[in-house]
Amino acid sequence: MATFVSMIRGVNVAGHRPVRMARLVELCEGLGFSNPRTYLQSGNVVFESRRASNRGIGEALERGILRECGLEVSVAVRTSREMTATVAANPLASRPGVDPRFLHATFLVGQDGRASLAGIELPLARGEEAVLAGSVVYLYCPHGYGVTRINNAFFERKLGARATTRNWHTVTALERMARGAPAA
Repeated sequence: MATFVSMIRGVNVAGHRPVRMARLVELCEGLGFSNPRTYLQSGNVVFESRRASNRGIGEALERGILRECGLEVSVAVRTSREMTATVAANPLASRPGVDPRFLHATFLVGQDGRASLAGIELPLARGEEAVLAGSVVYLYCPHGYGVTRINNAFFERKLGARATTRNWHTVTALERMARGAPAA
């Protein structure tokens, strides 16, 4: 069995579009996924599947959430190995002076890995950085993600992909859960 991490965009944000995590667990089980477990109340579910790749899993979850909860959402799904690679590849994490509390990862959905930030004027505030590596945009937002202009909507417009962002603490916790370690 392979382990997968799903990150659902747009549920339980500031009290809007509520979905109980127990409902997500039930939905995952109904789709045939094993051992679903959630992290926080923001649509993060780690589960196992007999499938070898994440192809089609996000779409199945999106359809299930629409059918069962009446919500149109985007779901980024990564394998355990992809999550470990995402954590290891963060070019901003080891820079001197970078405060990990302000690191984020934007996971792109529905693009084929050929996206590029070349030629895109990034509306960066002082101290902000954005680096695209494959299907993840690594962000450093020292003024807070809530005020940055390099957000999901920006990347969706510029890269033609759907996007969902998680803070670095959540990314590393999900990666640990996917490896079978405690989220910490």
